[in-house]
Amino acid sequence: MSTPDASQIETFQMLAWKWNVTAAKQHTADREPEGSLDPANWAGMLFLIRIDHEYAATVDLAEPLIAVPIPDAGWLIIDGWHRIHKALTAGVEKLPVIVLTPEEELACRIHGGEERELRP
Repeated sequence: MSTPDASQIETFQMLAWKWNVTAAKQHTADREPEGSLDPANWAGMLFLIRIDHEYAATVDLAEPLIAVPIPDAGWLIIDGWHRIHKALTAGVEKLPVIVLTPEEELACRIHGGEERELRP
């Protein structure tokens, strides 16, 4: 298997933090969701996310969202904002979610966080 070049890597950025979503999907490929979340609890953050409404209409709500732990702040969705938008539009109250471990989050993080937390 070849290594994807930068144009083939899906990323998510929130403020100064950025993650490799392609790598996060590799970490979660064979995992079952640990639980679910209510998309209404995340609706207030949608104004920070650029949503492609046509694409959002096509997403599969059964595909788990991917979240990462943020030190001293809880966790953040890094993959699944179009699913959250579609769920809110369709009145769906629960979406499956997989939360990366702190080690997986660090392995997927491109930048952000404190200097001591950055991978070599």
